[in-house]
Amino acid sequence: MSDTSLEVRRMAVIGAGTMGAGIATSCASHGIDVALIDTQAAALESGLRRIRAALDGAVKKGRLSAAAGAAAQARVSVTSDIAAAGAVDLVIEAVFESLDLKQDIFRKLDATCASGTLLATNTSTLDVDAIASATTRREDVVGMHFFSPAHIMRLVEIVRARDTSQTSIARALKLTEQIGKLGVVVGNCFGFVGNRMLYAYGRENQLMLLEGASAERIDGVLEEFGMAMGPNAVGDLAGLDVGYRVRRERKDLPDDVRYFRVADLLVESGRLGQKTGRGMYRYAADARTRAPDAEVATLIRAEAARLNIAPRDIGAKEIIERCIYALINEGAALLEDGIAASPADIDLIWCNGYGFPKSRGGPMAYADTVGLACVYDGIRRLAGEHGARYWQAAPLLADLGRRNSSFAAWQAARAART
Repeated sequence: MSDTSLEVRRMAVIGAGTMGAGIATSCASHGIDVALIDTQAAALESGLRRIRAALDGAVKKGRLSAAAGAAAQARVSVTSDIAAAGAVDLVIEAVFESLDLKQDIFRKLDATCASGTLLATNTSTLDVDAIASATTRREDVVGMHFFSPAHIMRLVEIVRARDTSQTSIARALKLTEQIGKLGVVVGNCFGFVGNRMLYAYGRENQLMLLEGASAERIDGVLEEFGMAMGPNAVGDLAGLDVGYRVRRERKDLPDDVRYFRVADLLVESGRLGQKTGRGMYRYAADARTRAPDAEVATLIRAEAARLNIAPRDIGAKEIIERCIYALINEGAALLEDGIAASPADIDLIWCNGYGFPKSRGGPMAYADTVGLACVYDGIRRLAGEHGARYWQAAPLLADLGRRNSSFAAWQAARAART
């Protein structure tokens, strides 16, 4: 199959929310005709407004000419009829994280789309095999996890499900190339690479909130380390309700009353983040300028007292180690499980999708710089201080740490064997 035969000329996006509109914007601005499909007329109107605003912003910033912006807008059509997906090269589903809803959409796409249409789901956490099982063409189903805002962020995790064909992977990679994005192929598991690691990182942030560290302290330390935004600011930006819905869908949450307890309480109190002006922080009218909120501090102290967690001072070194070592350890498990193909892929994902400082090379490169023996010893120390529930070194990390080896050396040895 020639490279040009993989090109996408016509596509459909299912779901006209923030993510769907962002994907449509990115694709239309790179010459692809897009049918934006949503059952709600109000959602379609809102999606078109988002697309216009994004294209107008690109023109004002000089990223697009006025003519190119107008042409991109003209490439987007809107409809409530899924039949519009019947004659396209690719469909990207971008509705919210509900397995039942996504499976229902894929059943309809299976009955509607022409043979050979690439069917992609933009899920950020759900099982792509389970989504593909709703179709009779599992080989044509792939995950394409765009990052928000989708018309700005470069990264796309391309998720290979059990039956996804090589041709489908090649076509998904070709689309990312067409629209100027960075596609990284990963395996299928909860959260794939980026979000599975994010949950380990976020878990430690949430536990430290209950233990006495303030949101602004944790964010400040990690931003000084080099993260583009701290975890609490990121949660408010993304919308705390997004993670809340994901946790309601999961069947494998740890039996731990502390697990993301603060985030859950905030959502249940109506504090969803920037979009409601209140989340972990309070936000000014511009919805971006954040300030600590005494109500949140009171809520956390009350919940910690209820759970018999005594407050204590938590230093910068502990904040960095618990959050970053959790990332590294989960990354090692992903390498061992074959979900991530290489340490470099993990670093690409975290530097391009999650704001990890490029100057440190990514979490796995940073681990090699610190020394895996040091990281391994740190994880064992944290297990002694906080228990083994979350602090058990991944077997790969333990092996490399004991031998004072590195992820880079491990990857080189694997490459030499193939």
